[in-house]
Amino acid sequence: MRWIRAAGRGLLVVAVTMSGYVASGKPSEGAHEAGRGPLTLATAGDLTNYLGPLLEGWNRGHPGEKVTLVELPDSADETHAQMATDLRSGDRSRFDVLNIDVAWTSEFAAAGWIAPLPRGRFPLDSFLSPVVDTATYDGRLYAVPYVTNAGLLLYRKDILAKEGLAPPRTWAELEQQAKTVAPKYGLDGYAGQFLPYEGLTVNAAEAVYSAGGTILGDEGERVTVDSAAARRGIDFLAGGVREGWIPKKALAYKEQESKQAFQDGRLLFLRNWPYAYVGAAAKGSAVAGKVGTVPLPGPDGPGASVLGGSNLAVNAQARHPDSAARLIAYLTSEPVQRQVLTQGALPPVRAALYRDPALVRRFPYLPTLRAGVLAAAPRPKSPRYDQVSLAVQAVVHDAMAGNQTPEAAVRRLARELAAISRRG
Repeated sequence: MRWIRAAGRGLLVVAVTMSGYVASGKPSEGAHEAGRGPLTLATAGDLTNYLGPLLEGWNRGHPGEKVTLVELPDSADETHAQMATDLRSGDRSRFDVLNIDVAWTSEFAAAGWIAPLPRGRFPLDSFLSPVVDTATYDGRLYAVPYVTNAGLLLYRKDILAKEGLAPPRTWAELEQQAKTVAPKYGLDGYAGQFLPYEGLTVNAAEAVYSAGGTILGDEGERVTVDSAAARRGIDFLAGGVREGWIPKKALAYKEQESKQAFQDGRLLFLRNWPYAYVGAAAKGSAVAGKVGTVPLPGPDGPGASVLGGSNLAVNAQARHPDSAARLIAYLTSEPVQRQVLTQGALPPVRAALYRDPALVRRFPYLPTLRAGVLAAAPRPKSPRYDQVSLAVQAVVHDAMAGNQTPEAAVRRLARELAAISRRG
């Protein structure tokens, strides 16, 4: 198999054509059968190098349908830009199957870049129920969930134990502990992903959702962000920076920078995806054996996470649709999903794996993650999601940097989102 690598992570893209889907993963004898042949799988970076063994397993059993991996840039925004440029070119794409961020399904479907899929071909009932919604647009299935995710609050359990404190369940408890406990141990209080990129959109949406607000409704056609709940959510983030329990340096954090700060022992609390727990708990980490996880706090109790992860979609111009469907079935089968967790440290979509005693012993955050996924909500659905996300990032970052009040930020965001809707 030929490997094409570039700096990047997260997304898996495989290109495929559409005619006669078969969800079988049985070995093929060759590529001469209708709809079958080689595939291209592009990914936004495989930090844990787990994809190689998975694809080698497929390639050994399917010599006429071998997969070539393409890795796109590290940044989700850059990956989106490269994929969108390729797909809108009008020529046959170099991608066959697209492992797209869950937030892009509506945009790609509305643009006609990915083709609808028959629900009956995939075991959707065996997946965690909220993840299936991320793969639909306008009532139709346009992708198959591959990896899910929900934000968790990582905390220094050794420090809270010394203080006789339980981990925070509410914003007020988080703020109090970040303000008073963290400085006693020379730590910063709390951080998330606050650089203006997709990660800030996620953090902002979680704050708004946790406060009981929304951003868009009706598949992006109705702007709902101008509310007291949204103002409360944005003020939680902006107030943290203003009062110092969110360090100003966190305004430049993405996933990796925030993970490293916690892993190096510089943070008391961190909002991140489960992969950050795996790194922080690993041998060699400054906080190994000292990390706990709980659901994200909200105003009056556990808050709301935003669903992360990726979905496997078929390029509307794909070359070998039968092979593509078979590959998607293989990558979402329970044995492979188990490897996605054990080798890639990525949360699977198969519900049964979250109750497996051996896996729970190895990954003790699984019950918390399952609860987070089941209570999570998708990012705002919109056929113009890239523009929506850019607006959220810019406005919320301005509010956190102190350039405008949360009230002014919410009004500005409502205007910008309304303009995006009108342009559409």
